Amino acid sequence: MTATFEHAHPAACPACAAAPLAESMAAKPVIGRLMLSLPGIHCAGCISGVERALLAVPGVSDARVNLTLRRAAIDASPEVTAKMLTDMLAAAGYEAHELDAGQLASSAADQAGRDLLMRLAVAFFAMMNVMLLSVAVWSGAEDATRDMMHWISAAIAIPAVIFCGRPFYASAWGALRGHRLNMDVPISLAILLAVGTSLYETMHSGEHAYFDAAISLCFFLLAGRYLDHRTRASARSAAQELTALEVPRALRVTAAGEETVSVADIAIGDIVRVKPGGGIPVDGVVTDGQSEIDRALMTGESLPAYAGPGSIVSAGEVNLTGPLNIRVTAAGRDTALHRIADLVAVAEAGRNNYTSLADQAAKLYAPGVHILSLAAAIGWWIYTQDLRLALNIAAAVLIITCPCALGLAVPAVTTAASGRLFRKGMLIKDGTAMERLAEVDTVVFDKTGTLTAGQPTPFGLDEHAPDDLAVALALAQATAHPLARALVAALIARGIQPAAVSDLTEVPGYGVKGRWRDQTVRLGRAIWLGADAPDHTATFVQIGAAAPRAFGFTDTLRDGAAATVAGLRAQGKRVMLISGDSAGAVRRFAAEIGIDEVIAEALPQDKAALIADLAAQGAKVLMVGDGLNDTAALAAAHVSISPASALDAARAASDMVLMGRDLSPIADAMDTAVKARARIRENFSIATVYNVLAVPFAMAGLCSPLIAALAMSSSSLTVSLNALRLR
Repeated sequence: MTATFEHAHPAACPACAAAPLAESMAAKPVIGRLMLSLPGIHCAGCISGVERALLAVPGVSDARVNLTLRRAAIDASPEVTAKMLTDMLAAAGYEAHELDAGQLASSAADQAGRDLLMRLAVAFFAMMNVMLLSVAVWSGAEDATRDMMHWISAAIAIPAVIFCGRPFYASAWGALRGHRLNMDVPISLAILLAVGTSLYETMHSGEHAYFDAAISLCFFLLAGRYLDHRTRASARSAAQELTALEVPRALRVTAAGEETVSVADIAIGDIVRVKPGGGIPVDGVVTDGQSEIDRALMTGESLPAYAGPGSIVSAGEVNLTGPLNIRVTAAGRDTALHRIADLVAVAEAGRNNYTSLADQAAKLYAPGVHILSLAAAIGWWIYTQDLRLALNIAAAVLIITCPCALGLAVPAVTTAASGRLFRKGMLIKDGTAMERLAEVDTVVFDKTGTLTAGQPTPFGLDEHAPDDLAVALALAQATAHPLARALVAALIARGIQPAAVSDLTEVPGYGVKGRWRDQTVRLGRAIWLGADAPDHTATFVQIGAAAPRAFGFTDTLRDGAAATVAGLRAQGKRVMLISGDSAGAVRRFAAEIGIDEVIAEALPQDKAALIADLAAQGAKVLMVGDGLNDTAALAAAHVSISPASALDAARAASDMVLMGRDLSPIADAMDTAVKARARIRENFSIATVYNVLAVPFAMAGLCSPLIAALAMSSSSLTVSLNALRLR
């Protein structure tokens, strides 16, 4: 129906084109795929530990851990079972379960969040009550009164510490069983040592008990763990979302007639029929029929493409106007749709190898803390021969060096930044997204649906005669073609009345015709009407033997698009445009919006390849896109953004989602990310200075566990207040 169709990029088989890229991105050939759930992992050290353990199993050819989803994808020979892998990981100290694909959309993440929030609430309640009791002791309570306050504190704190600290104990025990250390080991030791020494002091009528310190540790650390969970909770796998586009059943044509069968039962060479409005369930070649295909999801082309005998079509595309018979060339896991899902899965796994600032800072923290505490205990025991004093000082060292400030440094800033950007219309889904966004030097935009609204708008209507407008309206009302709908809306808004056209007939793949005043009138593609195709999107109307006259269309620019591009260039970012649209349309649009580097007629794998090439050159790429054809590129980019109107799979693959139509928050997010990274570094500096100043006092015996707990709380509050400056 449009002149653009004659110049559309020929539809290559996306599956064939994607296959080499998928193979090049995968480290080793897939023999069999197993999925494991890893609910206990929470840092880059866990990723490397799990992957090393899995790769050590005979028969395992590849293993990739997704930290955001806490899952592992393993490629292994058939004799390797999920139970073998889970047992091996359990022996290494990692909790693992076989993943049921049917339960991928379950509410496990929500349950984990509720569990953390419940423990946080209990810790807060217990901490407040124990602090009130401690005030009485600090105020000078002595003898029996002091002992009573200590016992009441013990009755509150010990059950609370056992219940609230379970996430830390489980993680620490798993690490120790695997003969390794993680951040939860010193945390658990600090809590248990504080409770143990406090109970000993209470039983012997000691002056000081440190139950308040133990429960305060639990509260602050749970707060950091919950904030970190909230930043991850909204992330979903884009590869999962792609399955929603699959058509589960197909109409197979046989010698006996038509039969409805499951797509799993379709074989190569079968003939399937797709009716107008139906999704195409397979990859194949059209053998009979003419229609127009909406392939925006697959290629990003903003307008339908003509399909007739010999045309190549792919699963995920939509048949618009006429019935098609298609000879199957690929079905099921061999379709283009599944190839794109494989690209996305590989890209997601690769991106989750990113090591956050917190993980980098924490790499040497756990062994360092243990060495300091052990050195203090041994040194004081040798010096005084008083085990009770040595353990008290060791507890003080563990408490004062407990990584509360370190644990809050990133989540507190991320939460503050998330709140700021949420108020401006952007949702952050990934905990490391702000850190990665601050490193970006190259921004790649998709065109249709991202920089534009994806809605054609006619222009130059004033240049047409009233009869042209009336006839065009009558013909356009007889079809559901996107250009026709846009033309109808524009003409009705101008008060045009439709002509009395009779015998309306839609010609699939070409347009609409009818009779008006004893003349044949037609609205449709240039080739059908014998017109010369212009270099812009257009449809033509012809009355009788008169020359066809063009209705030109342009795409509506999304709010804030031009200002966003200008703002990014002003920040010194390299800005590129990549689109599946025709070269002429993309170049004109790029010139209008101010982008110099343009790639047109790009297939999904072309976009992913561009991101990979830029990354290989050392660029840190922000990808902004909205369609299925953008999904692999979104997942492969250093950081990615999609609008709320995007396909579910694209939103799932993105780190951030624009909730409104305005693109302006993107430039503000870049600025906020730089500030957030500065706050994170400041928080690490605060935590470092605090430890450098406090640890010598603790090791010298000048800090009781109570003073250590107060100092630790002060550093945590300082870190949190510093993070709030972002708001």
